[in-house]
Amino acid sequence: MITYHDFEKVEMRVGTIIEAEEFPKANNPSYKLTIDFGPLGIKRSSAQITHLYNPETLVGQQVIAVVNFPPKQIANFISECLVLGTLGDQKVITLLQPEQKVENGLRIA
Repeated sequence: MITYHDFEKVEMRVGTIIEAEEFPKANNPSYKLTIDFGPLGIKRSSAQITHLYNPETLVGQQVIAVVNFPPKQIANFISECLVLGTLGDQKVITLLQPEQKVENGLRIA
């Protein structure tokens, strides 16, 4: 069990995907995402979401991501945030997204 104080340390924010591209150098099928978090700026992420999404339809979608993890190198790419989704059968990920369009950078509580 974690405390509410522990939960508050995890900074989850809403951002809009402004660029999505194939990431062939990743060990698992992935996309490189560029996400606008408003006042927090632009961050990049590697996301294993290729089963349900394609780069063309991802652009403009809002996602929820953890933005206060340290950067992580994945192949030749630095991932600056962790995009969140549900983990289904065979590791198929469905993105967590706000039901309605909201301001980029809003915190999840």
